[in-house]
Amino acid sequence: MERLSVLSRFKNICPFLGRTQVSTLRMLSTSSSPQFPSLSCLTETATKCPIMGPALQMRSTQLVAGYASVAGQEDVQKIHHSKGIYPGNLASDADITKCPHASAARAAARMAEELTAAAATEKRDMKAEKAAAGGCPFHKAATAPKPVEMHDTHPVTGQRASGTFNYGQFYATELEKKHKDQSYRYFNNINRLAAKFPVAHTANVKDEVQVWCANDYLGMGNNPVVLETMHRTLDKYGAGAGGTRNIAGNSALHLSLEKELASLHRKPAALVFSSCYVANDATLSTLGSKLPDLVYFSDASNHASMIQGMRHSGAKKVIFKHNDLEDLESKLKMWPRETPKVIAFESVYSMCGSIGPIKEICDLAEKYGALTFLDEVHAVGLYGPRGAGVAEHLDFNAHLEAGQNSKAIKGSVMDRVDIITGTLGKAYGTVGGYVAGSKNFIDMIRSYAPGFIFTTSLPPATVAGARASVIYQKHHMGDRALKQINVRKVKEKLAAIDIPVVPGPSHIVPVLVGNAGLAKAASDKLLVEHGIYVQAINYPTVAVGEERLRVTVTPRHTSEQIDGLVKALDTVFTELSINRVDDWTKLGGCATVGVPEASTVEPIWTDAQINMAGNQETLHDGQEAVIDTAAVHAVHKEFEVLLGPTEMSEMGREADAVVLAEAMELAANAMPKSAPHAYIPFNRAEATFVPVAVAA
Repeated sequence: MERLSVLSRFKNICPFLGRTQVSTLRMLSTSSSPQFPSLSCLTETATKCPIMGPALQMRSTQLVAGYASVAGQEDVQKIHHSKGIYPGNLASDADITKCPHASAARAAARMAEELTAAAATEKRDMKAEKAAAGGCPFHKAATAPKPVEMHDTHPVTGQRASGTFNYGQFYATELEKKHKDQSYRYFNNINRLAAKFPVAHTANVKDEVQVWCANDYLGMGNNPVVLETMHRTLDKYGAGAGGTRNIAGNSALHLSLEKELASLHRKPAALVFSSCYVANDATLSTLGSKLPDLVYFSDASNHASMIQGMRHSGAKKVIFKHNDLEDLESKLKMWPRETPKVIAFESVYSMCGSIGPIKEICDLAEKYGALTFLDEVHAVGLYGPRGAGVAEHLDFNAHLEAGQNSKAIKGSVMDRVDIITGTLGKAYGTVGGYVAGSKNFIDMIRSYAPGFIFTTSLPPATVAGARASVIYQKHHMGDRALKQINVRKVKEKLAAIDIPVVPGPSHIVPVLVGNAGLAKAASDKLLVEHGIYVQAINYPTVAVGEERLRVTVTPRHTSEQIDGLVKALDTVFTELSINRVDDWTKLGGCATVGVPEASTVEPIWTDAQINMAGNQETLHDGQEAVIDTAAVHAVHKEFEVLLGPTEMSEMGREADAVVLAEAMELAANAMPKSAPHAYIPFNRAEATFVPVAVAA
């Protein structure tokens, strides 16, 4: 951030800085050069500049000279001795790193060397180009790469014979295509802070920003009981799983997580994968390769993992329009009833916020003899009384009354869905994916899916943390209810200032921009000027012309942070002249924004359902998030066999002491008041001991 602020001051002077996007400059300034590790890619680029090259060389020389000028002073010797270092001719690397002066001097010297080398490389390249242009007979010998000595092998040149395929040029051409169509992806260095959620620091640890686009929807990534469970598991079972599930990586923790997930969805069985991308890919590819003549019916907005799984299966695929039941049925009719079919779709579509018509698709599946494959990735933990997803939410009261019973509720929407996949890496705040269904189906995937069989299983601590998170959310509805309250607030405040949000009934807040360049520029301005991180979403994730900022609101965002986000978006939209709702309406609408009949969508969470979670209120700055003690006790109880009973924390002991003291005071005040007793001094010598009969 500080470096970008400095660079922005020189944009009007330097042609390179002026024409380069902020996101590109950020990437260059935070990435080290592969050839010269002490230099950033930006600094290496600057060595090629006729103005900056000599300036960098001069400044690095000054730095080295500055450190060297005090190297022999007596004060420096005292600094060394105070650190327990007595430098001589044999000072070790470890000694140098202990000394701030020596390590800084060495770093400056290394940078000076690499700046010189980078500049020299540029000069050699220029000379070689001139020589080549002039037909110099020594050009080939001068520019030929030196042989590289490999361990226990013959020398190799690193250059392929002439006339062979130019791989480097191919890579460069493919990347250039991404830059030209503005679909090149920039990865920001964002480090979420467990103690300050939803705050993170950037590459500079002192540079803190608010995160408004993470998929840790409920903040479970830093929930105390999740972290505690992971710490205890790590101490007892170590860091890694030790192998694949069939070779040393199949622990009680993995099996208990699968049992927990099966219970969550009231299905007979479940199987855990390294991610839900892998779960979708492995399940759909295996199913399609095993079921004879299978035909997939795929929603047009399905996630890439589902698309890849169907593609890898080799089965036929028919695409139906997004959430269009008429189009789906017309395509189902084209195939014989006896042909195996799978309808693959999602519950919550993460880029537009729409919700799939699960019940109606189940009706069509039963009518035409198809299986249903439902991806609940962006719904588990967030919908339903126990967090099982939208399928559970559609029969909210029935599942609420059934409680933690793992038996299926016959005829419920969730029961009618054949295959459900979900993730542990979003609302549950950890990592991993899974599939739930019938016992034989799960056993078949377990036995045939390469994506499950041939990969190392998840680490014990990760698995334990994921299960703790699932258990906690099964017993606590407050987080997902408060999330819905905060989502409503953000949508209402953005609507009040005409900021375009793609209408939807879910928790997703897609802010429409409609241009890839503007979306990236808006994301950059929010980060650099407002300390707000919202990632720009462009093609191929969304259609060209429907680029957006995907905002995710959590129950941990405060009222003040919400106001800050709205104000920042208002400012950025004005400064970049981005279309607002009124502008889109005049243009005929885009992504259902500015289309009157699509503007009002009722949220899937009703007021009555939110109220069932108790009195939930948006936090204010300085307020601590609510941790449900009953849910914590439920987690502790489930892990008691493997991890043992938990020791009461210092905070817990203090709280317990306060409650006990207050209870004793209440009890004392409630006792009848009587005259003080006259106590008779006890004389052991005069005491008479009378035997007391004790009933058997």
